[in-house]
Amino acid sequence: MRTPPPLASGPDGTDALRPLLATVLDALDSGARARGGPLPAGGPQAVAARVAAALGDALPDEGDPDALRTLVHTLAAGAADPATPLCAAHLHCPPLAVATAADLAVSALNPSLDSWDQAPAASALEAEVTRALARLTGLADALVTTGGTESNQLALLLAREALGAREAHAADEAHAADGAEEAGGADEARGARGNDVRLVCGANAHHSLPRAAWLLGLPDPVVVPAPNGTLDPAALDRTLAALPGPVLVAATAGTTDAGLIDPLPEIADLCTAHGARLHIDAAYGGGLLFSDRHRAQLAGLDAAHTVTLDLHKLGWQPVAAGLLAVARPHELAALHQRADYLNADDDTEAGFPDLLDRSPRTTRRPDILKIAVTLKTLGRTGLGDLVDQVCARAHEFAALVQGSDAFELHDRPTISTVLFRPTGATDDAVDAVRRRLLHEGRAVLGRARLDGRLWLKVTVLNPHTRPSDLAHLLKLVEGNTPG
Repeated sequence: MRTPPPLASGPDGTDALRPLLATVLDALDSGARARGGPLPAGGPQAVAARVAAALGDALPDEGDPDALRTLVHTLAAGAADPATPLCAAHLHCPPLAVATAADLAVSALNPSLDSWDQAPAASALEAEVTRALARLTGLADALVTTGGTESNQLALLLAREALGAREAHAADEAHAADGAEEAGGADEARGARGNDVRLVCGANAHHSLPRAAWLLGLPDPVVVPAPNGTLDPAALDRTLAALPGPVLVAATAGTTDAGLIDPLPEIADLCTAHGARLHIDAAYGGGLLFSDRHRAQLAGLDAAHTVTLDLHKLGWQPVAAGLLAVARPHELAALHQRADYLNADDDTEAGFPDLLDRSPRTTRRPDILKIAVTLKTLGRTGLGDLVDQVCARAHEFAALVQGSDAFELHDRPTISTVLFRPTGATDDAVDAVRRRLLHEGRAVLGRARLDGRLWLKVTVLNPHTRPSDLAHLLKLVEGNTPG
């Protein structure tokens, strides 16, 4: 019988990991040199062929002791590296080294946050850090999620349960006053009313919001115009005045296309006036809270019932690092489940924390460690400096675009996203230059369709980006635009 391979933790875990970490670091380095740029050249078919050649038989009869080096090298050689200044298409940040190192500890120890006895220290750490981040938003508590999509879905779920319960309570009181409720009728009505909650969001809202409404069995969302890329308060006012029943308004602080922020104070006032619940998707813009210079752009955030945050954007965390901040922690009871092997009543009564109302997931890694290490290492000021740097680089890039006759600027950046296009180019030409640079592995640019036209998108999330990198990016676009 063969000796089992070494484990990552336990008495010999660190000794087993040290040579493997050296292998990984060497393979990352050799892979980056082989790539030679922000992403691999050759396009999807060439990359797939290189991966297939390196992988060979994915499940061989006999193992390959060199598999770690081979596959890490292949992954690095075929990566789109967000730490390269010319990789600037998406809300995909280069992670901080200290956060990545912390993530290694999580992988080695492998705690699972579905019961205290699987993650004693991790569960205590999560409770402390999530409350601190919630206070940063002006709310009371926060859940750790896989990112903005899960956070938005949870926000709709909590709204459905809270608003459905409110409507059911009001109906029960009315029935009791009339003395007309039949046995069993109240419970059936209570279950149905939870699904009557209507989502109202701007045309600029993230796609995860309407999808969450569909997944939760809610009516189709009411979409309010966003004529300048942000939700129109006058149109929202008319919409809320015309809608019966419970309503959840979802505003956006940092749109995916252009990084725009809805008029949050006006929207919050309208929600109060119409008795609507407010969710703010600040997955992108939430990082502005770290910055003394930029946090005023998020005025009104503390009026929300729930707020989506995503620290694998303006927080420089390895994926995943999402949160949902909540104003009313008691609403988290809607997530609660009882499983005797995880949260038996007598254990809870004895003081062991019950973790099943902290997520809809059961097995859950403590992503909070890398966040906690980053917050403690850099502090709010250090993170704020990073935010200020990427926002400043975005403004510098916009100024370069605006100062060149070869390009047209959509608008000055609100956060760190800049939209531009070659002057006089057709949409087909804009598409062509982006794909040419991708195919050649020379630059990663995003795309956004606004005002009926296609724009190239640069999202600056790398605090090491220099003005010369931005100038080089513009030269690449100009030199590769079809005539």
